Amino acid sequence: MRIRALVAVVGLLLSAVTVNALAATQVKSMRLWRAPDNTRLVFDLSGPVQHSVFTLSAPDRLVIDINGATLGAPLNVATSNTPISSVRSAQRTPTDLRVVIDLKKAVTPKSFILAPNAQYGNRLVVDLYDQEADAIAATTPTPPPTPVQPPATTPAIPVTPTQPAIKLPPAPSGKRDIVVAIDAGHGGEDPGASGSRGQHEKTIVLQIAQELQRQINSEKGYRAELTRTGDYFIPLRKRTEIARKKGADLFVSIHADAAPSKAAFGASVFALSDRGATSETARWLADTENRSDLIGGAGNVSLDDKDRMLAGVLLDLSMTATLSSSLDVGQKVLGNMGRITSLHKRRVEQAGFMVLKSPDIPSILVETGFISNANEAAKLATKSHQQALARSIHTGLRQYFQQSPPPGTYIAWLRDAGKIAQGPRDHTVRPGETLAMIAVRYQVSVAALRSSNSLKTDELKVGQHLDIPGTTLASQQ
Repeated sequence: MRIRALVAVVGLLLSAVTVNALAATQVKSMRLWRAPDNTRLVFDLSGPVQHSVFTLSAPDRLVIDINGATLGAPLNVATSNTPISSVRSAQRTPTDLRVVIDLKKAVTPKSFILAPNAQYGNRLVVDLYDQEADAIAATTPTPPPTPVQPPATTPAIPVTPTQPAIKLPPAPSGKRDIVVAIDAGHGGEDPGASGSRGQHEKTIVLQIAQELQRQINSEKGYRAELTRTGDYFIPLRKRTEIARKKGADLFVSIHADAAPSKAAFGASVFALSDRGATSETARWLADTENRSDLIGGAGNVSLDDKDRMLAGVLLDLSMTATLSSSLDVGQKVLGNMGRITSLHKRRVEQAGFMVLKSPDIPSILVETGFISNANEAAKLATKSHQQALARSIHTGLRQYFQQSPPPGTYIAWLRDAGKIAQGPRDHTVRPGETLAMIAVRYQVSVAALRSSNSLKTDELKVGQHLDIPGTTLASQQ
Protein backbone atom coordinates (compact mmCIF):
# COMPACT_ATOMS: atom_id res chain seq x y z
CA MET A 1 0.00 0.00 0.00
CA ARG A 2 2.81 2.33 0.88
CA ILE A 3 4.43 1.70 -2.51
CA ARG A 4 1.14 2.36 -4.35
CA ALA A 5 0.61 5.56 -2.40
CA LEU A 6 4.13 6.70 -3.14
CA VAL A 7 3.67 6.00 -6.86
CA ALA A 8 0.41 7.95 -6.85
CA VAL A 9 2.04 10.92 -5.15
CA VAL A 10 4.95 10.88 -7.60
CA GLY A 11 2.48 10.68 -10.48
CA LEU A 12 0.57 13.70 -9.20
CA LEU A 13 3.79 15.65 -8.77
CA LEU A 14 4.93 14.79 -12.30
CA SER A 15 1.54 15.80 -13.69
CA ALA A 16 1.73 19.10 -11.84
CA VAL A 17 5.26 19.72 -13.15
CA THR A 18 4.12 18.89 -16.69
CA VAL A 19 1.14 21.25 -16.47
CA ASN A 20 3.32 24.04 -15.08
CA ALA A 21 5.91 23.47 -17.82
CA LEU A 22 3.26 23.59 -20.55
CA ALA A 23 1.65 26.67 -19.10
CA ALA A 24 4.96 28.46 -18.61
CA THR A 25 4.61 30.33 -21.92
CA GLN A 26 2.62 33.54 -21.90
CA VAL A 27 1.16 35.49 -24.80
CA LYS A 28 2.57 38.89 -23.85
CA SER A 29 1.05 41.04 -26.58
CA MET A 30 -0.38 41.08 -30.09
CA ARG A 31 0.73 43.45 -32.83
CA LEU A 32 -1.04 44.15 -36.13
CA TRP A 33 0.24 45.46 -39.47
CA ARG A 34 -1.84 46.19 -42.55
CA ALA A 35 -0.40 45.72 -46.06
CA PRO A 36 -2.19 46.29 -49.39
CA ASP A 37 -3.07 42.61 -49.78
CA ASN A 38 -2.83 41.15 -46.29
CA THR A 39 -2.97 41.78 -42.55
CA ARG A 40 -0.22 40.39 -40.32
CA LEU A 41 -0.82 39.47 -36.68
CA VAL A 42 2.22 38.89 -34.46
CA PHE A 43 1.81 37.28 -31.04
CA ASP A 44 4.81 37.97 -28.79
CA LEU A 45 5.50 34.92 -26.61
CA SER A 46 7.60 34.31 -23.53
CA GLY A 47 8.58 30.87 -24.85
CA PRO A 48 7.87 28.24 -27.53
CA VAL A 49 4.34 26.97 -28.25
CA GLN A 50 2.43 24.72 -30.62
CA HIS A 51 -0.55 26.08 -32.51
CA SER A 52 -3.28 25.37 -35.03
CA VAL A 53 -5.42 27.66 -37.17
CA PHE A 54 -8.80 27.09 -38.84
CA THR A 55 -11.62 29.18 -40.25
CA LEU A 56 -15.37 29.22 -39.63
CA SER A 57 -18.16 30.76 -41.69
CA ALA A 58 -21.59 32.32 -41.12
CA PRO A 59 -20.22 34.54 -39.67
CA ASP A 60 -16.60 34.52 -40.84
CA ARG A 61 -14.14 33.82 -38.05
CA LEU A 62 -10.56 32.70 -37.65
CA VAL A 63 -9.72 30.48 -34.69
CA ILE A 64 -6.16 30.27 -33.37
CA ASP A 65 -5.46 27.61 -30.75
CA ILE A 66 -2.18 28.21 -28.92
CA ASN A 67 -1.24 25.12 -26.97
CA GLY A 68 0.96 25.43 -23.90
CA ALA A 69 0.20 29.10 -23.32
CA THR A 70 -1.82 31.47 -21.17
CA LEU A 71 -2.81 35.07 -21.78
CA GLY A 72 -0.41 37.46 -20.10
CA ALA A 73 -1.99 40.75 -21.21
CA PRO A 74 -5.13 41.93 -23.05
CA LEU A 75 -4.98 41.58 -26.84
CA ASN A 76 -5.76 45.19 -27.70
CA VAL A 77 -5.07 46.36 -31.29
CA ALA A 78 -6.59 48.92 -33.65
CA THR A 79 -8.42 47.05 -36.42
CA SER A 80 -9.52 49.90 -38.68
CA ASN A 81 -8.83 49.39 -42.41
CA THR A 82 -8.44 45.62 -41.85
CA PRO A 83 -10.78 42.64 -42.37
CA ILE A 84 -10.88 42.20 -38.55
CA SER A 85 -13.90 43.43 -36.62
CA SER A 86 -12.89 42.21 -33.13
CA VAL A 87 -10.56 39.90 -31.20
CA ARG A 88 -11.67 37.56 -28.38
CA SER A 89 -9.76 35.07 -26.25
CA ALA A 90 -10.37 32.46 -23.57
CA GLN A 91 -8.55 29.59 -21.86
CA ARG A 92 -9.88 26.28 -23.21
CA THR A 93 -7.85 24.51 -20.54
CA PRO A 94 -5.35 25.82 -17.98
CA THR A 95 -2.64 25.32 -20.61
CA ASP A 96 -4.43 26.00 -23.91
CA LEU A 97 -5.43 29.46 -25.13
CA ARG A 98 -7.99 30.05 -27.88
CA VAL A 99 -8.03 33.34 -29.79
CA VAL A 100 -11.03 34.08 -32.04
CA ILE A 101 -10.70 36.72 -34.75
CA ASP A 102 -14.11 37.99 -35.86
CA LEU A 103 -13.91 38.92 -39.53
CA LYS A 104 -15.72 41.35 -41.79
CA LYS A 105 -15.09 39.00 -44.73
CA ALA A 106 -13.35 35.71 -45.50
CA VAL A 107 -9.55 35.58 -45.59
CA THR A 108 -6.86 33.02 -46.45
CA PRO A 109 -4.66 32.41 -43.38
CA LYS A 110 -1.01 31.41 -43.26
CA SER A 111 0.75 30.88 -39.94
CA PHE A 112 4.23 30.05 -38.69
CA ILE A 113 6.46 30.24 -35.64
CA LEU A 114 9.55 32.45 -35.43
CA ALA A 115 12.46 31.74 -33.08
CA PRO A 116 14.02 34.53 -30.99
CA ASN A 117 16.43 36.95 -32.65
CA ALA A 118 18.38 40.02 -31.56
CA GLN A 119 15.23 42.19 -31.44
CA TYR A 120 12.39 39.86 -30.48
CA GLY A 121 11.64 36.71 -28.51
CA ASN A 122 9.49 33.79 -29.67
CA ARG A 123 6.66 34.84 -31.97
CA LEU A 124 3.60 33.33 -33.62
CA VAL A 125 2.84 35.02 -36.95
CA VAL A 126 -0.56 34.76 -38.64
CA ASP A 127 -0.97 36.37 -42.07
CA LEU A 128 -4.53 37.01 -43.28
CA TYR A 129 -4.54 37.33 -47.08
CA ASP A 130 -7.38 39.14 -48.82
CA GLN A 131 -8.95 36.48 -51.01
CA GLU A 132 -10.17 38.84 -53.73
CA ALA A 133 -6.70 40.40 -54.04
CA ASP A 134 -5.36 37.08 -55.42
CA ALA A 135 -2.42 37.65 -53.10
CA ILE A 136 0.87 35.80 -53.29
CA ALA A 137 1.65 34.08 -50.01
CA ALA A 138 4.77 35.18 -48.16
CA THR A 139 7.93 33.25 -48.96
CA THR A 140 8.71 32.68 -45.28
CA PRO A 141 8.71 28.90 -44.60
CA THR A 142 5.31 27.83 -43.34
CA PRO A 143 3.79 24.65 -41.92
CA PRO A 144 1.25 22.65 -44.01
CA PRO A 145 -1.65 24.86 -45.13
CA THR A 146 -4.65 25.11 -42.86
CA PRO A 147 -8.25 24.61 -44.07
CA VAL A 148 -9.63 27.71 -45.74
CA GLN A 149 -12.98 28.97 -46.97
CA PRO A 150 -13.87 29.35 -50.69
CA PRO A 151 -12.80 32.66 -52.24
CA ALA A 152 -15.03 35.61 -51.47
CA THR A 153 -16.05 38.32 -53.91
CA THR A 154 -16.20 41.21 -51.46
CA PRO A 155 -14.52 44.38 -52.82
CA ALA A 156 -10.96 44.93 -51.71
CA ILE A 157 -10.18 47.20 -48.75
CA PRO A 158 -8.96 50.52 -50.18
CA VAL A 159 -5.38 51.44 -49.38
CA THR A 160 -4.67 55.14 -48.88
CA PRO A 161 -2.05 56.30 -51.42
CA THR A 162 1.14 57.90 -50.16
CA GLN A 163 1.46 60.99 -52.33
CA PRO A 164 -0.44 61.75 -55.52
CA ALA A 165 1.72 61.54 -58.62
CA ILE A 166 2.07 64.71 -60.63
CA LYS A 167 0.14 64.38 -63.90
CA LEU A 168 2.36 64.90 -66.91
CA PRO A 169 1.61 65.19 -70.63
CA PRO A 170 1.54 61.75 -72.25
CA ALA A 171 4.62 60.57 -74.12
CA PRO A 172 4.38 60.00 -77.91
CA SER A 173 2.39 56.91 -78.88
CA GLY A 174 4.39 53.74 -78.27
CA LYS A 175 7.01 55.51 -76.16
CA ARG A 176 6.65 54.07 -72.67
CA ASP A 177 7.93 55.45 -69.40
CA ILE A 178 11.08 54.15 -67.74
CA VAL A 179 9.89 52.38 -64.57
CA VAL A 180 11.93 52.61 -61.37
CA ALA A 181 10.93 50.35 -58.46
CA ILE A 182 11.82 51.98 -55.14
CA ASP A 183 12.06 49.64 -52.17
CA ALA A 184 11.94 51.11 -48.66
CA GLY A 185 13.74 48.55 -46.50
CA HIS A 186 12.21 46.74 -43.50
CA GLY A 187 8.71 47.73 -42.32
CA GLY A 188 6.01 46.56 -39.94
CA GLU A 189 7.31 44.43 -37.09
CA ASP A 190 10.81 44.68 -38.63
CA PRO A 191 11.97 48.21 -37.69
CA GLY A 192 15.49 47.77 -39.06
CA ALA A 193 18.27 49.67 -37.29
CA SER A 194 17.49 52.22 -34.57
CA GLY A 195 19.05 55.54 -33.68
CA SER A 196 20.01 56.74 -30.20
CA ARG A 197 16.91 58.97 -30.09
CA GLY A 198 14.51 56.23 -31.11
CA GLN A 199 14.62 56.84 -34.86
CA HIS A 200 13.61 53.73 -36.81
CA GLU A 201 15.23 52.86 -40.12
CA LYS A 202 11.90 51.65 -41.56
CA THR A 203 10.33 55.10 -41.06
CA ILE A 204 13.21 57.19 -42.41
CA VAL A 205 13.79 55.09 -45.53
CA LEU A 206 10.07 55.14 -46.40
CA GLN A 207 10.11 58.94 -46.21
CA ILE A 208 13.16 59.08 -48.50
CA ALA A 209 11.57 56.55 -50.89
CA GLN A 210 8.36 58.59 -51.08
CA GLU A 211 10.32 61.78 -51.79
CA LEU A 212 12.36 60.00 -54.49
CA GLN A 213 9.12 58.74 -56.04
CA ARG A 214 7.72 62.28 -56.06
CA GLN A 215 10.81 63.66 -57.77
CA ILE A 216 10.96 60.90 -60.41
CA ASN A 217 7.25 61.22 -61.19
CA SER A 218 7.66 64.95 -61.75
CA GLU A 219 9.77 64.24 -64.85
CA LYS A 220 8.29 63.28 -68.19
CA GLY A 221 9.29 59.83 -69.40
CA TYR A 222 9.75 58.28 -65.95
CA ARG A 223 7.47 56.50 -63.49
CA ALA A 224 8.39 55.40 -59.97
CA GLU A 225 6.62 52.58 -58.11
CA LEU A 226 7.02 51.80 -54.39
CA THR A 227 7.27 48.19 -53.21
CA ARG A 228 5.66 49.24 -49.93
CA THR A 229 3.54 52.34 -49.40
CA GLY A 230 3.16 52.14 -45.62
CA ASP A 231 4.41 50.57 -42.41
CA TYR A 232 4.13 46.85 -43.10
CA PHE A 233 6.47 43.93 -43.74
CA ILE A 234 7.23 42.44 -47.16
CA PRO A 235 9.45 39.32 -47.53
CA LEU A 236 12.69 40.01 -49.35
CA ARG A 237 12.01 37.94 -52.45
CA LYS A 238 8.51 39.33 -52.79
CA ARG A 239 10.00 42.83 -53.09
CA THR A 240 11.72 41.86 -56.34
CA GLU A 241 8.55 40.05 -57.45
CA ILE A 242 6.62 43.29 -57.01
CA ALA A 243 9.25 45.15 -59.06
CA ARG A 244 8.99 42.57 -61.84
CA LYS A 245 5.19 42.77 -61.90
CA LYS A 246 5.44 46.56 -62.18
CA GLY A 247 7.70 46.14 -65.23
CA ALA A 248 10.66 47.79 -63.50
CA ASP A 249 13.72 48.80 -65.51
CA LEU A 250 15.65 49.43 -62.28
CA PHE A 251 15.29 48.36 -58.64
CA VAL A 252 16.54 50.72 -55.91
CA SER A 253 16.44 49.57 -52.27
CA ILE A 254 16.78 52.33 -49.67
CA HIS A 255 18.33 51.64 -46.24
CA ALA A 256 20.06 53.38 -43.32
CA ASP A 257 23.05 51.46 -42.00
CA ALA A 258 24.09 50.56 -38.44
CA ALA A 259 27.47 49.56 -37.05
CA PRO A 260 28.87 48.44 -33.68
CA SER A 261 31.01 51.57 -33.69
CA LYS A 262 28.88 54.69 -33.23
CA ALA A 263 31.62 56.65 -34.98
CA ALA A 264 30.97 54.95 -38.34
CA PHE A 265 29.52 57.39 -40.88
CA GLY A 266 28.86 57.95 -44.56
CA ALA A 267 26.60 56.75 -47.37
CA SER A 268 27.24 53.65 -49.47
CA VAL A 269 25.90 52.01 -52.62
CA PHE A 270 25.89 48.24 -53.13
CA ALA A 271 25.46 45.97 -56.14
CA LEU A 272 25.30 42.19 -56.14
CA SER A 273 28.57 40.33 -55.60
CA ASP A 274 29.92 37.88 -58.20
CA ARG A 275 29.49 35.02 -55.73
CA GLY A 276 25.93 36.12 -55.03
CA ALA A 277 25.22 36.20 -58.76
CA THR A 278 26.61 32.67 -59.20
CA SER A 279 24.56 31.24 -56.35
CA GLU A 280 21.40 32.95 -57.60
CA THR A 281 21.88 31.54 -61.10
CA ALA A 282 22.12 28.07 -59.56
CA ARG A 283 18.95 28.66 -57.52
CA TRP A 284 16.98 29.76 -60.57
CA LEU A 285 18.11 26.71 -62.52
CA ALA A 286 17.19 24.40 -59.64
CA ASP A 287 13.74 25.93 -59.18
CA THR A 288 11.34 24.65 -61.83
CA GLU A 289 8.92 27.48 -61.10
CA ASN A 290 11.59 30.11 -61.66
CA ARG A 291 12.81 28.40 -64.83
CA SER A 292 9.52 29.25 -66.49
CA ASP A 293 9.86 32.93 -65.58
CA LEU A 294 10.86 35.37 -68.31
CA ILE A 295 14.35 36.79 -68.36
CA GLY A 296 15.02 40.19 -69.86
CA GLY A 297 12.03 42.09 -68.56
CA ALA A 298 10.27 42.35 -71.94
CA GLY A 299 9.57 38.63 -72.26
CA ASN A 300 12.08 38.04 -75.06
CA VAL A 301 13.95 35.12 -73.44
CA SER A 302 12.18 32.16 -71.86
CA LEU A 303 13.80 29.28 -70.01
CA ASP A 304 10.92 26.81 -69.97
CA ASP A 305 11.76 25.26 -73.36
CA LYS A 306 15.57 25.22 -72.95
CA ASP A 307 17.75 22.38 -71.74
CA ARG A 308 19.69 22.86 -68.52
CA MET A 309 22.99 23.82 -70.15
CA LEU A 310 21.47 26.41 -72.50
CA ALA A 311 19.31 27.81 -69.70
CA GLY A 312 22.46 28.17 -67.59
CA VAL A 313 24.25 30.06 -70.37
CA LEU A 314 21.28 32.40 -70.87
CA LEU A 315 21.03 33.08 -67.16
CA ASP A 316 24.77 33.72 -66.88
CA LEU A 317 24.61 36.20 -69.75
CA SER A 318 21.57 37.91 -68.30
CA MET A 319 23.08 38.10 -64.83
CA THR A 320 26.40 39.42 -66.17
CA ALA A 321 24.69 42.18 -68.17
CA THR A 322 22.42 43.06 -65.25
CA LEU A 323 25.34 43.22 -62.83
CA SER A 324 27.31 45.46 -65.19
CA SER A 325 24.36 47.84 -65.44
CA SER A 326 23.93 47.77 -61.66
CA LEU A 327 27.55 48.79 -61.12
CA ASP A 328 27.22 51.57 -63.71
CA VAL A 329 24.09 53.14 -62.25
CA GLY A 330 25.40 52.57 -58.73
CA GLN A 331 28.57 54.56 -59.42
CA LYS A 332 26.55 57.46 -60.85
CA VAL A 333 24.29 57.51 -57.81
CA LEU A 334 27.26 57.31 -55.44
CA GLY A 335 29.03 60.17 -57.21
CA ASN A 336 26.01 62.43 -56.85
CA MET A 337 25.45 61.46 -53.22
CA GLY A 338 29.04 62.44 -52.49
CA ARG A 339 28.15 66.03 -53.36
CA ILE A 340 25.65 66.38 -50.51
CA THR A 341 26.82 63.93 -47.83
CA SER A 342 29.91 62.06 -46.64
CA LEU A 343 30.64 58.70 -48.24
CA HIS A 344 31.60 55.55 -46.35
CA LYS A 345 33.32 54.15 -49.46
CA ARG A 346 33.99 55.98 -52.73
CA ARG A 347 33.31 53.00 -54.97
CA VAL A 348 30.28 50.76 -55.33
CA GLU A 349 30.57 47.85 -52.93
CA GLN A 350 29.33 44.35 -53.72
CA ALA A 351 27.52 41.93 -51.42
CA GLY A 352 25.02 39.09 -51.58
CA PHE A 353 21.95 41.06 -50.48
CA MET A 354 18.78 39.10 -51.25
CA VAL A 355 16.95 42.08 -52.77
CA LEU A 356 19.72 42.50 -55.36
CA LYS A 357 19.42 38.95 -56.73
CA SER A 358 17.29 39.64 -59.79
CA PRO A 359 18.79 38.27 -63.01
CA ASP A 360 16.70 40.52 -65.24
CA ILE A 361 16.50 43.87 -63.40
CA PRO A 362 19.56 46.06 -62.62
CA SER A 363 19.47 46.53 -58.84
CA ILE A 364 21.26 48.68 -56.29
CA LEU A 365 21.01 49.06 -52.54
CA VAL A 366 21.58 52.57 -51.18
CA GLU A 367 22.71 52.97 -47.57
CA THR A 368 21.81 56.62 -46.97
CA GLY A 369 23.97 56.89 -43.83
CA PHE A 370 24.59 55.35 -40.42
CA ILE A 371 21.56 55.67 -38.19
CA SER A 372 23.76 54.36 -35.38
CA ASN A 373 25.75 57.60 -35.64
CA ALA A 374 23.92 60.29 -33.62
CA ASN A 375 24.84 63.13 -36.00
CA GLU A 376 23.85 61.23 -39.12
CA ALA A 377 20.65 59.95 -37.50
CA ALA A 378 19.61 63.52 -36.72
CA LYS A 379 20.27 64.58 -40.34
CA LEU A 380 18.47 61.57 -41.80
CA ALA A 381 15.34 62.51 -39.85
CA THR A 382 15.14 66.02 -41.38
CA LYS A 383 13.02 66.69 -44.45
CA SER A 384 15.68 68.88 -46.07
CA HIS A 385 18.33 66.14 -45.94
CA GLN A 386 15.86 63.53 -47.14
CA GLN A 387 15.03 65.74 -50.12
CA ALA A 388 18.73 66.27 -50.86
CA LEU A 389 19.43 62.52 -50.69
CA ALA A 390 16.49 61.76 -52.96
CA ARG A 391 17.63 64.46 -55.38
CA SER A 392 21.15 63.02 -55.57
CA ILE A 393 19.81 59.50 -56.20
CA HIS A 394 17.39 60.87 -58.80
CA THR A 395 20.20 62.71 -60.58
CA GLY A 396 22.33 59.56 -60.74
CA LEU A 397 19.45 57.51 -62.13
CA ARG A 398 18.69 60.15 -64.75
CA GLN A 399 22.32 60.32 -65.85
CA TYR A 400 22.38 56.54 -66.27
CA PHE A 401 19.14 56.33 -68.25
CA GLN A 402 20.00 59.23 -70.53
CA GLN A 403 23.13 57.29 -71.51
CA SER A 404 21.50 53.84 -71.56
CA PRO A 405 17.72 54.19 -71.99
CA PRO A 406 15.71 50.96 -72.41
CA PRO A 407 14.51 50.48 -76.00
CA GLY A 408 10.98 51.65 -76.70
CA THR A 409 10.99 54.32 -74.01
CA TYR A 410 10.36 58.03 -74.37
CA ILE A 411 13.92 58.75 -73.18
CA ALA A 412 15.34 56.38 -75.83
CA TRP A 413 13.25 58.22 -78.45
CA LEU A 414 14.66 61.57 -77.27
CA ARG A 415 18.22 60.26 -77.43
CA ASP A 416 17.82 58.63 -80.86
CA ALA A 417 16.19 61.79 -82.21
CA GLY A 418 19.10 63.87 -80.92
CA LYS A 419 16.78 65.78 -78.63
CA ILE A 420 18.75 65.32 -75.42
CA ALA A 421 21.02 68.34 -75.27
CA GLN A 422 22.12 68.34 -71.65
CA GLY A 423 22.02 65.80 -68.90
CA PRO A 424 21.23 66.71 -65.31
CA ARG A 425 23.77 68.88 -63.50
CA ASP A 426 24.46 70.15 -60.02
CA HIS A 427 24.81 73.88 -59.26
CA THR A 428 26.15 75.48 -56.09
CA VAL A 429 24.52 78.84 -55.39
CA ARG A 430 26.97 81.77 -55.35
CA PRO A 431 26.52 85.21 -53.74
CA GLY A 432 24.08 87.40 -55.66
CA GLU A 433 22.53 84.59 -57.70
CA THR A 434 18.75 84.29 -58.00
CA LEU A 435 16.61 81.40 -59.18
CA ALA A 436 15.69 83.31 -62.34
CA MET A 437 19.37 83.95 -63.17
CA ILE A 438 20.22 80.28 -62.74
CA ALA A 439 17.23 79.27 -64.90
CA VAL A 440 18.44 81.55 -67.72
CA ARG A 441 22.01 80.26 -67.42
CA TYR A 442 20.98 76.62 -67.85
CA GLN A 443 18.08 77.34 -70.25
CA VAL A 444 15.45 75.74 -68.02
CA SER A 445 12.28 77.21 -66.55
CA VAL A 446 12.00 78.55 -63.02
CA ALA A 447 9.10 76.13 -62.50
CA ALA A 448 11.34 73.17 -63.48
CA LEU A 449 13.97 74.32 -60.98
CA ARG A 450 11.37 74.59 -58.24
CA SER A 451 10.00 71.12 -59.00
CA SER A 452 13.39 69.40 -59.26
CA ASN A 453 14.51 70.88 -55.95
CA SER A 454 11.21 70.81 -54.00
CA LEU A 455 11.40 74.57 -53.51
CA LYS A 456 8.39 76.31 -51.99
CA THR A 457 9.85 79.79 -52.50
CA ASP A 458 12.45 81.36 -54.79
CA GLU A 459 14.74 82.25 -51.90
CA LEU A 460 18.22 80.74 -52.13
CA LYS A 461 21.13 80.41 -49.72
CA VAL A 462 24.78 80.77 -50.63
CA GLY A 463 26.32 77.30 -50.89
CA GLN A 464 22.95 75.63 -51.51
CA HIS A 465 23.06 72.74 -54.03
CA LEU A 466 20.52 72.80 -56.85
CA ASP A 467 19.65 69.93 -59.15
CA ILE A 468 19.50 71.32 -62.71
CA PRO A 469 17.13 69.10 -64.74
CA GLY A 470 18.20 67.77 -68.10
CA THR A 471 17.09 69.78 -71.11
CA THR A 472 16.15 68.67 -74.62
CA LEU A 473 16.70 70.40 -77.92
CA ALA A 474 12.92 70.42 -78.32
CA SER A 475 12.50 72.37 -75.12
CA GLN A 476 15.01 74.94 -76.28
CA GLN A 477 13.30 75.59 -79.60
